[in-house]
Amino acid sequence: MPTIIDTHCHIYYDDFKPDWDQMLERAATAGVKGMIVVGADAVSSQQAVEIAASHPSMFCTVGIHPHDAAGVTEATFAALEELAQTTPKCVAIGEIGLDFYRNRSPREDQERVFKRFLQMAKKLDKPVVIHDRDAHAETLAMIKEAGVTKGVMHCFSGDLAFARQCLEQGLYLSIPGTVTYPANEQLREVVRNVPLERLLLETDCPYLSPVPHRGKRNEPAYTRITAEKVAELRGLTVEDVGRITTMNAGRLFGIPLWDESTKIAYRIRNSLYLNITNRCSNHCTFCPKFDEFTVKGHNLLLDHEPGFEEVMAAIGQPKDIDEVVFCGFGESLLRLDLVKQVAQALKQRGYPIRINSDGQANLAHGRNILPELAGLVDSISISLNAADAVTYGKLCNTPFGEAGWQGVCDFLREAPRYIPDVTATAVTVPGIDIEACRKVAEELGVKFRVREYAEVG
Repeated sequence: MPTIIDTHCHIYYDDFKPDWDQMLERAATAGVKGMIVVGADAVSSQQAVEIAASHPSMFCTVGIHPHDAAGVTEATFAALEELAQTTPKCVAIGEIGLDFYRNRSPREDQERVFKRFLQMAKKLDKPVVIHDRDAHAETLAMIKEAGVTKGVMHCFSGDLAFARQCLEQGLYLSIPGTVTYPANEQLREVVRNVPLERLLLETDCPYLSPVPHRGKRNEPAYTRITAEKVAELRGLTVEDVGRITTMNAGRLFGIPLWDESTKIAYRIRNSLYLNITNRCSNHCTFCPKFDEFTVKGHNLLLDHEPGFEEVMAAIGQPKDIDEVVFCGFGESLLRLDLVKQVAQALKQRGYPIRINSDGQANLAHGRNILPELAGLVDSISISLNAADAVTYGKLCNTPFGEAGWQGVCDFLREAPRYIPDVTATAVTVPGIDIEACRKVAEELGVKFRVREYAEVG
């Protein structure tokens, strides 16, 4: 069962009164474990606060939708600021922004109100929930001018270029059910190409029901449908998408629903990964662990290196696993004896074993360790990452000097004698000649795979 958060819903409307309890039950059954009830005017902001106070897994925001900007007075600003300050579960200022599609309020009023709420968010140190329709350039310009770097573009409707501008400003993008609409290829392109760690899920209910409920009332349970579509677009499971977007919501809004415990064994897709060390042979310039130790929603920062019994306990009895991968955020082969011990135990259970490695184990151990992996390891992915020793040294900061790159090449050349499936990989770091790396892999007699620079796990 996934853990999903509907980060934008308007469940205070009368539409939900007849089946309120059933609506919550359907959400729980779908894996929706939390909701952010978003205020759209003074009245609904107060309603959102009251709903959140009555439900442990619900949170709220306060703000004024641009449609209602014309009626906002100084008293309105003061009342909502006090509400935001005095409500423990108020996690953001919003829904605020610009709507130049319907123009239900004059543009000058929309901009006046938007500016004031951006200032309020900065003052209160709260993120913003942004409504932007047919006002992409103007909305982002005002956010930049206000110096706001924490927030979400709700119901994101821009193209990939605009998405990247929003990400550069520090904003998250929230994906609604419109990603399921056949004509909305633009949003699907965004989902395919931006870091999943910057996406949120939402319904905007009762509006924007996903297929197959389009045209009917939307509700929080349907966040699951959006999660499934995002999973399909990214080649992940719905559990992966739920876990990652829940982490994202936790980071942006401070919602305490993300499992932050350190993982020794963790799942991505249908693979079980083992995180047995944070030590590495290299100090690669592109390695994401120098920014954080999270991969696809899993915290991999170890406070100690686990032993055999601890690793096996973390593995448990997993079901529906296609392979077990020694990977984590470190070079597993530095703990060669543990790798062999665990691999042998798992091979007896029938699991295929893969290792992701930097290919410097022979240099690190001072001997050829590949014969020791024969019969235990079914496949290995080795980070080649450069087509020559100089580039490799600059990119990977190998402690072995000029011998580092040659050691990787020698390891790749030798590995097929003992491991059936050997692949050299290269990360698309700007400036790296991927085709030259491919040629080196072919000359070494192994397969080659490209790894996206911005995609970890």
